[in-house]
Amino acid sequence: MTGAAVSLRLTTRILCGILCLAAGLYWPLATANTIKRTDSGLCHPPQSSYYDRINTYKEYDSLQECLAAEGRLPKRLQNLRENPEENNSGYQRSKFGHGWMDLDSDGQDSRAEALISQSASPVRFASPENKRVVHGRWISPFTGVVHTDASNLEADHVIPLKFAWTYGADKWTDEERRRFGNDPRNIWIIEASLNQSKGARGIDEWLPPQGRCGYIARFVRLTKIYPLEIPAPKKVQYENLLRQCAQQVQ
Repeated sequence: MTGAAVSLRLTTRILCGILCLAAGLYWPLATANTIKRTDSGLCHPPQSSYYDRINTYKEYDSLQECLAAEGRLPKRLQNLRENPEENNSGYQRSKFGHGWMDLDSDGQDSRAEALISQSASPVRFASPENKRVVHGRWISPFTGVVHTDASNLEADHVIPLKFAWTYGADKWTDEERRRFGNDPRNIWIIEASLNQSKGARGIDEWLPPQGRCGYIARFVRLTKIYPLEIPAPKKVQYENLLRQCAQQVQ
């Protein structure tokens, strides 16, 4: 390639970048906290299941800023609002990795792997690359309802990331937090409404409508696997919940 051709190519890229910025449109890579507003006016935070598939969007630094610009949240995230206390604590979702990650480099992120492993039948993918799961058979551990459409479900952290941050994960390395946020033992596939109602609460503040003892046992086990700094009063509450579950079995 001649010098003139190289110069023309660079000039074209620069002009394209200026035009894209002027139009308010961006293409990946976005920053870890970018809010993506689509042409339809929907504000997609990183929690949105469509986040990684949105390539054309207007960028906002915060959800509050996007909503103030007459944007709106997707229906499944209507209860989501920025929490000032979250910002004061230093917690950010990106501290645990930007969205769901493919830590084992097999081409499937941790959400896809959770959908695959927790489906009662072989899953179907959106494309031959076998990256995005679209169909399977999932029995909600919290309601017993059977789901076949993956878009109706969310990958929920058994121990919420903000909860972990509050109780010691703020002192972990980035790699430790990424491992925690993508640990299959810490991911359950459940209904979006339950995931949203749970928020960042622990088992002393929130329990699912069904499958409570299984959830309690998994939560407590994870607090012992990871170096979380659970206060003594909470530990007592957790042990009491486990004891109640054991009594129900007897």
